[in-house]
Amino acid sequence: MRIDLHTHSSVSDGTDTPSQLMRKAAQVGLDVIGLTDHDTFDGLREARLAASEAGVTLLPGLEMSCRLEGASVHLLGYGCDPHAEVLLDELAKIRVGRSGRLPDMLARLASLGMPLTETEIAAQVGASPSLGRPHVADAMVAKGYVADRQEAFDRYLGEGCPAYVHRYSCDLRRGIALVRQARGVPVIAHPWGRGRDQQLTPAVLSELTMEYRLEGVEVNHPDHDADTRQRLGALATRLGLLQLGSSDHHGLGKVNNDLGCETTAPEVYEELVRRIRSRGGRL
Repeated sequence: MRIDLHTHSSVSDGTDTPSQLMRKAAQVGLDVIGLTDHDTFDGLREARLAASEAGVTLLPGLEMSCRLEGASVHLLGYGCDPHAEVLLDELAKIRVGRSGRLPDMLARLASLGMPLTETEIAAQVGASPSLGRPHVADAMVAKGYVADRQEAFDRYLGEGCPAYVHRYSCDLRRGIALVRQARGVPVIAHPWGRGRDQQLTPAVLSELTMEYRLEGVEVNHPDHDADTRQRLGALATRLGLLQLGSSDHHGLGKVNNDLGCETTAPEVYEELVRRIRSRGGRL
């Protein structure tokens, strides 16, 4: 059984529609796919219908933009009730934070000799309710300012870069609580990728597990090298955390994140499903 539990569609910052993503999952031989668009459940209905037609199992989820001590951390929530009002209110607040920083970001890009309009950004967003930096990056590519999203982030849009603008994100501890209140299972995405091991130390992950009931971490992820996977896996074992493996696929929006390039063990997926069912979550 091949299981990839972290993917994105064009409803957030992927390049495949939910239907296209489900068909692609079947084509590459996946049995289970998790759709975890950024800060929204909006793609799940289309994905569920397409998954049934394609003969793959969909695990519904989302990836929530959170912050810990000033650093960006992404929280996956699996099996959440998509009608949980408190969680929906927080997701809406996060999305407003994304779009609210756009004028400042465009002003910074203009000062760097790369003017863009909000109309040009909107052309990249499509039907997504979750505008983000990847859409700005796509507009930069369309204008010929950069070769691809990676260059846009590495040189201009990443944290600490000249066009980066801070935005509202949910406190990570509150995010874990909101996912659990919505009957979902909280899992930290790529916790030690891109230097996040400086914030998500073993002591912090232990606190999040023991006091806030974090339930899992992504171990096998393209952002983690072999040594990171070994150390993180050993820590997760000590803490009793579920250990997921996922591609973080964005279609053409990310390199080295091919669908199914990292997978989750069947027994981990089965335990994840058991927990969702036991608390009345959505499958």
